[in-house]
Amino acid sequence: MKRPASGIGAALVAAVVFVAALVGASCGSKPKAPGCKGDADCKDGLTCSENACVECKSDLQCPKGKKCSANACIAAAECTRDDQCAEGKVCQAGKCKACAADGECGPGGTCKLGACERGKKCGKDADCADDEDCVNGICTRAAAGSNVSDACALQTVYFGFDDSSIQASERERLDTNATCMEKSKPKPIYLIGHTDTSGTEEYNIALSERRAQSVSDYLSRSGVDASRLQVVPKGETEPTGLGDDKDRRCEFQWH
Repeated sequence: MKRPASGIGAALVAAVVFVAALVGASCGSKPKAPGCKGDADCKDGLTCSENACVECKSDLQCPKGKKCSANACIAAAECTRDDQCAEGKVCQAGKCKACAADGECGPGGTCKLGACERGKKCGKDADCADDEDCVNGICTRAAAGSNVSDACALQTVYFGFDDSSIQASERERLDTNATCMEKSKPKPIYLIGHTDTSGTEEYNIALSERRAQSVSDYLSRSGVDASRLQVVPKGETEPTGLGDDKDRRCEFQWH
């Protein structure tokens, strides 16, 4: 048998290499979409950031009432602290709201007709009324026959719509709760998650569990022993009767 001419052999080798290259290209990752070098390369009001067209790079590029997060304009929180709200209102899940219970008004505070009356600041017990004690700089009234757990009430925290993340407005309340829990060792606590009535019952049970678990994770990172925290998902079964905003919550109960 004669061997093929060297020219034919070279052509065959080249053809094999070409086919292999095509196969390799088809099996690899898809080529990236064209990027950008400047804002002029982007359309529809987008801006160029790290060779990609995005909605924003800073808050200044977002409409009023929105902020830039991960290159997208999202609704900005109305508040992060109670003192950023009109007098008597409380900051809950980033919005200024009327209070519904004394526990929403901070240590020593009371809720009257939807408005908080804050606890009086003090330096010693003598600065407070006869039935109050100076606790952490605030005149606080302890319930008759209360123990240490009752004296430092745990504050409810609130969530945004279909959200289980801990918002900035709720962190101070959780920090206060963590301090109270540390003073009440080793008493366990129920973390009771709730939702509004949007969505199916099954979805809301899962959402309420995620909310309570987010609270548990936050408190654990703050130093509270995780073994004391028991997540209880209630879904939409226990509405407050005060509207959806008040239903999206996690309550605390000493066990």
